[in-house]
Amino acid sequence: MAAALVLVPPAWTFSRHVVTLVHEAGHALAALLTGRRLQGIRLHRDTSGLTVSVGRPRGPGMVLTAAAGFLAAPLLGLLLAALAAVGGTRWSLGVAVVVLALVLLWVRNLFGLLVVALCGAGVYALVRWGSVPVQEGVAAGAAWFLLLGGLRTTVELWPHRRRSRTRTSDADVLARLTRVPAPLWNLLLVAAAAGALVLATSWLPVLD
Repeated sequence: MAAALVLVPPAWTFSRHVVTLVHEAGHALAALLTGRRLQGIRLHRDTSGLTVSVGRPRGPGMVLTAAAGFLAAPLLGLLLAALAAVGGTRWSLGVAVVVLALVLLWVRNLFGLLVVALCGAGVYALVRWGSVPVQEGVAAGAAWFLLLGGLRTTVELWPHRRRSRTRTSDADVLARLTRVPAPLWNLLLVAAAAGALVLATSWLPVLD
């Protein structure tokens, strides 16, 4: 199911909104942790998103904030995989609640609120009516989905950058902040997402 949500185009059209939510939550969390002032998060119908924070325009904090978006889904997927492998399904659900709460506090548009509300309703239904085996299966599936979805978005960044003339992608922002070329940043993000997926494969089969 997780692979279908990522690899089947009609399904990905809708499921990608969840990856975008996590992506923007990654930007927001990094901004808060590095002392930046978070102004808001927006999730758009075309599956894009925007997180606005105020602080020093350069420096480690800004670099971490810019890099955190594409790293968020793979790292969250890796965390959920680790929790699922040791029987920490309740912790996985807690992590989902924290992510949704973070976005809910800062989301600034109606469509973003709708995405958060639907995700929240899904988590509530799982907690309220899902049996333990169902919760464990969904937790593992969520881990796979975030790992695969996170990898797909980093791979798709490459053709997106080539088509776009605005050079406003996270990789381009990182290039301007660090003088490391944007294609190299793109490769590093792909490598990080692929590494998280490979590492998680040694944990998730434990649930089978």
